[in-house]
Amino acid sequence: MSLDKILTEIHLSVSTTPTYNDIRYARALIALIRPQEASDGQRATDNLRALCYVLRQNPSWRASLRQYLIQMITSRKLVHLLTDTGITLTSGFWGAGAQRLFSKFLPPLVNDDYVKDIFGQLFDRPTDYLWVNAVADDIWCDLIHCIGFRAKRALHTYAVIANEILNAIQVLSYRITNIGLEAELVRNYPDIEKFESPFLRQNDGINEYVLRYREWLIDHHIARDDAKQIEVLLEQCEEIASRIRRNAAVSGVSVSLTRLLLRLDQSMARLQTLLNLLDSRATRDSIQIGTGLFKELVTADNKRHSLRELMQSNTELLSLQVTERAGRSGEHYVANTRPEWFAMLYSALGAGFIVGFMAMIKILFGTIALAPFGYALLYSANYSFGFMLVHVLHFTIATKQPAMTAALIAKAIDEGKQKLDELVELIVRVLRSQFIAIVGNIGLAMPTAFAIAWAWHGICGEHLVSPEKAQHLLHDLDPFGSLALPHAAIAGVCLFLSGLISGYYDNKASYSHIPARLRQLTWLRKILGEQRLFKMTDYIGNNLGALAGNFFFGIMLGSIGQLGKFFGLPIDIRHITFSSANFAFALAGMDNHMSWQLATYSIFGIILIGLVNLTVSFSLAMLVALRSRRVSFGHGGNLLRLLMRRFFSGTRDFFLPAKPDQQSPDI
Repeated sequence: MSLDKILTEIHLSVSTTPTYNDIRYARALIALIRPQEASDGQRATDNLRALCYVLRQNPSWRASLRQYLIQMITSRKLVHLLTDTGITLTSGFWGAGAQRLFSKFLPPLVNDDYVKDIFGQLFDRPTDYLWVNAVADDIWCDLIHCIGFRAKRALHTYAVIANEILNAIQVLSYRITNIGLEAELVRNYPDIEKFESPFLRQNDGINEYVLRYREWLIDHHIARDDAKQIEVLLEQCEEIASRIRRNAAVSGVSVSLTRLLLRLDQSMARLQTLLNLLDSRATRDSIQIGTGLFKELVTADNKRHSLRELMQSNTELLSLQVTERAGRSGEHYVANTRPEWFAMLYSALGAGFIVGFMAMIKILFGTIALAPFGYALLYSANYSFGFMLVHVLHFTIATKQPAMTAALIAKAIDEGKQKLDELVELIVRVLRSQFIAIVGNIGLAMPTAFAIAWAWHGICGEHLVSPEKAQHLLHDLDPFGSLALPHAAIAGVCLFLSGLISGYYDNKASYSHIPARLRQLTWLRKILGEQRLFKMTDYIGNNLGALAGNFFFGIMLGSIGQLGKFFGLPIDIRHITFSSANFAFALAGMDNHMSWQLATYSIFGIILIGLVNLTVSFSLAMLVALRSRRVSFGHGGNLLRLLMRRFFSGTRDFFLPAKPDQQSPDI
């Protein structure tokens, strides 16, 4: 349908039926404005300008379109569009997710009495928000001026819409009050109960404001109040929400608290927008505010059934707290001074020693005839308890570092912004710490495995690894003749997930007060005694995340290969430290008869496996940490150039820290 035909039919319909409010022609107009490519803002702009030109040339069409749009809006309830669209639902995360998933197969019933429902029918494509937002605000304002909306022209229409906005303001105010009284917020900020709550006072101010405004709508000679006092109270509410977030960084955060804070922020922002809309004295200001609100509503309506949007909006704060805790753990994985560097080396050597025995145990478990589930159970137990032992003994697994240090670097990017020189120095320290940890792990894992293999041969009279098994172990290290590198990438994903698990359980320990709750157990106090109980609970509070991360990391490493066999999929894991130990077992199993070419190629494979382990886990952790902070780092090229310059000017610093008398004061 052409533009002229649409406007002609609107003119005829309005002329013959004054109460006509069918949305067909509005949908047709939007279909004409909508570009073929959703992101083509220029095409949408040209279409809007063409519509404005046609309306200016035909005053009767312009008047009919204005009357048609006014009738379409004022004959329906507007309040639900303003209070519900773009505001997080009260239902839980899983309930909202199930509702959105179900609505994809069976859309909800459309109620023609609500502007909210017909709004979704007008902008019914999930990508409409792209072109709507791509069109400049001035173009939308010109369209509104061209149609001829003026408050002074139709006081009755203005009063109807203003009353709907006032109803929406009251609904939002009551919701803010209700959230401010939630036990979850009071628990995280007890001072709300000690002083007069701004969440309650803003509602009193809103009710008074609405009453005065409605009196002014009836009699314009009465002076109406502005919303300055209410804005002050809303700022106080925002300050309390910010304090709760800061407290959550120490005491932990839950999904329910995350949802409450998100709903509170959205409700206060929408309330502020509606107050600004009613308080605007100039028509131009009100149109600009309305245009911004219109874009916000289109975006929210298009994403109302998006599972991705639900995940992002509900988990952003929780992800921030999890990665924040991972970042704090990452500080312990960065050696700033030479003594710390040597301490990292000794810690990594200890982990390599334990990994040598873990690799031996896995080989022994592999000689038992079991079903895949049995192997998964034994392998997982070996990995999990071995990694937990490494942590208890304060040793370091090199591949655990990237998931922690990535969050630390993301925090530095967020706080430092443009301080690239400081960021370069932090990355140098991270790389230096990563290097010595890998050297320590491999440096003792291989000798330990080799010594175990020959001790086994001396005691039992046969090799721990047969020549056939040795060939199989070497094949697993082949970077190009096997799936070693994809399997190393899978291990990197597991390392990343273990970092998130560590952050989650650290958050859980703080938020749920697990140490304090354990101290309340009378039977545990009787068994351990007061002093031992406090030591144990303090250790759990400080180390629950690390222990849980290591435990689940072991389960992932031990079960993925067996799941691959069960489902017939070519999936497994390759870990640099275990691969180096397996190389030593294979060397001993072949009576040290290995060509230097094969040995060099196998060591090259081990190095590539380690690089893939570290790169995948670091990249995923960095991505999550940056997204949780809403940080986009656009200086990658400059950072890379500075790192290269730093490498050539001080190559040694990437591997060995300077002596104490040579260190810069900020390190």
